[in-house]
Amino acid sequence: MSLFSTLEISGSALAAERARADIVAANLANAETTHTAEGGPFRRKMAVFSGTGTSAFRMLLAGYNRLAGRVAGTVRLVRVAEDTTPPVERYEPGHPDADASGFVSYPNVNPIQEMVDLMGAVRAYQLNASAVAASKQMIQQSLDILK
Repeated sequence: MSLFSTLEISGSALAAERARADIVAANLANAETTHTAEGGPFRRKMAVFSGTGTSAFRMLLAGYNRLAGRVAGTVRLVRVAEDTTPPVERYEPGHPDADASGFVSYPNVNPIQEMVDLMGAVRAYQLNASAVAASKQMIQQSLDILK
C-alpha cells in the first residue's frame, strides 16, 4: 500500500459520509411530509455502503482493481434504500391528506435517530479528514527527507 492509496481510501470515505449526511438531512427535512409525488407519506432513506476489503483474494486482484479504477479498501455508496416500516398513523380528520377514517399517514422518521446518524456521519467525516491531513503530513515529511 502506498502513501497515496491512503489518501484515496480516506477520500472515498469522505465522499460516502457526505452522502450519508445528505440523506439524513433529507430525512429530517421531510419528517412531516404526508404527501409525495409518488403518493403517500415520505419514506425514510438509508445509505448502504460497500467496502473493498483487503482479503488475500482482493490482494491478488489489486492489479485488476487499479486498472478498473478501484483501490483496495475504498468505501462507496452502493445505493439508497427505503425503510419499509409502516408509516405512523395519527387521527387528524381535518387534515387534507386524511383518509376516510380521519387518519393521516406520517413518515416513519424518528428525529432522534436521525440526529444520532448525522452525528455519526459528521464524526466519521472528521476522522477521515484527520487521516487525510496525517497522510499529507507524512508525504510532506518524506519529501523533506529527500531534499
